[in-house]
This record gives sequence, C-alpha cells and structure tokens, in this order.
Amino acid sequence: MKIVLIVVGKTTDKRLVDLCQEYVDRLSHYAPFELKVVPDLKNAKSLSEEQQKVAEGEAVLKLLQRGDQVVLLDEHGKEQTSPQFAASLQKAMNAGTQRLVFVVGGPYGHSQDVFDRGNSLMSLSKLTFSHQMVRLFFLEQLYRAFTILRGEPYHHA
Repeated sequence: MKIVLIVVGKTTDKRLVDLCQEYVDRLSHYAPFELKVVPDLKNAKSLSEEQQKVAEGEAVLKLLQRGDQVVLLDEHGKEQTSPQFAASLQKAMNAGTQRLVFVVGGPYGHSQDVFDRGNSLMSLSKLTFSHQMVRLFFLEQLYRAFTILRGEPYHHA
C-alpha cells in the first residue's frame, strides 16, 4: 500500500521542513510514501475564504487517483488514539487498499468538493493547530503507527 500526504501550501519555517523530512525519511522504511505539496495560491489576499478553499480544492482533486482511499484531516473528524490509528492503517492494508491518501487543507479547511471526494474525516485533536504544524504532527503519528504495528519500542503505551 502506498501512502500519500497532500498538504496545501509550503512550509516556510526551515525547522519544520527539516523535522517533516526526518519523518518522511523514517517512513520510507515501512511503506512507499509520498508528500505532495499544493503550491500557495497567487493573489490569495484578493480572494475570499471560500474562493481560496475552492481553488485549493481543485488543486487537491487533481492529485487524486481513481480508487484512492481519501482521509481528510479535519477538526470535525474522528479522534483516535495512536494504537487505534495503527489499527486503522492495518485494516486498510488488509483490505488491499492501493493508495491511502491523507489531505491537510489550507488555513480555511477543505472545499465542499474535497469533502464530497473524501472517504472519511480524521481529527488529530480538539485543539486547533496551524496547517503547517499539522503536517509535522501527522507525520509523527503515521511513523508511530507503523512502529506500533511492528512492535517496535518507539511507542510506549
């Protein structure tokens, strides 16, 4: 199973970029993984929040393939413990999922078209994080899930 993380907007903080890359490198030992960044919108300041979501959504939808299992990271999604998240990954692998795609939207969230395409919603917390920080937190949790599945000591429950 290939795992893809689609994120809207590039991270400008080099420290976050380096930390994200560390987890991307670690994940490559467990599964084929790809991080896709939807470029920042040009003239975003001249667009309404809804127009930004629609434009970002169109770019996200172009990166999806037929048959993708799409999980949207969203504040209204289902919260899980790390072991529950690991179990959901295992379930997707057991089901023969070819591509499991997680999507982190822009600062205003996902467009309706992206919500319509998503198969499920997942929340990392009831707290609100910047869309740049969420990618780091998610990558760490994805790595943690694989170590749980392999019985490795990274996760101490």
